[in-house]
Amino acid sequence: MLQQYLMKASDIYFGLSPKEVKRFAYTYAVACKINIPKSWTEHEMAGSDWFSAFLKRHPKLSIRSPQATSISHAISFNELNVDLFFENLCEVLNRLNVGPADIWNVDETGVTTVQKPNKTVARRGFFQIGRMTSSERGSLVTMAFAVNATENSVPPYFIFPRKKYHAHFVRDGPFGCDGDVHPSGWMTESSFLKYMKHFVCNVKCSKENPCLVLIDNHNSHLSSDVLDYCKNYGITLLSFPLHCSHRLQPLDRSVFVPLKIHQLSLQ
Repeated sequence: MLQQYLMKASDIYFGLSPKEVKRFAYTYAVACKINIPKSWTEHEMAGSDWFSAFLKRHPKLSIRSPQATSISHAISFNELNVDLFFENLCEVLNRLNVGPADIWNVDETGVTTVQKPNKTVARRGFFQIGRMTSSERGSLVTMAFAVNATENSVPPYFIFPRKKYHAHFVRDGPFGCDGDVHPSGWMTESSFLKYMKHFVCNVKCSKENPCLVLIDNHNSHLSSDVLDYCKNYGITLLSFPLHCSHRLQPLDRSVFVPLKIHQLSLQ
């Protein structure tokens, strides 16, 4: 019963920490009038040896690092919204009659240009230790990326925190990549329109060769210019439900996570 409770609590974004589990086990044992060690009563929690044995007895449980999830994300990700999205997806697929090569997922992620240094061995007694980086504060660069169901991808598109774009910004980037600029480094409506032109140039879609693009409903994706351009080139946009991309967005789940992990490994 304790295992079922912990799994249910985790599923609804209210998982218990190891310390909270040991406290809960103590109160649960007291409520069930089970004989417990004296140390449990003294500390008002179960011991570490019990917790280790409990995890071994229940291999479905493990200690994990949870992802911070806002209330809006937790509430919006429900069966009704998910079912509605997949109903829309099936309707669009039946209408367009497209294959896996024509189903694309588009998303953006932010990458900082300066990483946090790892711990270093230094002289004892000094309170301020430095390590050389390109600058003290990193700049945010947005990368837009697209993949399809046949493992193909469109060269990335970068948004640099500058006022004027220069070709040498992407000189050493992946073949075919391109970019734009914005003072904040964020994706905007005008930048996303340029990205869609970059997308069409690589995918070669048209009204005779339509494609489906799965995307979140960020404001920059829904301008009239973008929608008109997509319509003229046979692109059907299907957005994920609001506050559900953390679970339904394939790029967030399978591509950007390894990218972030690799970025951390370079620190």
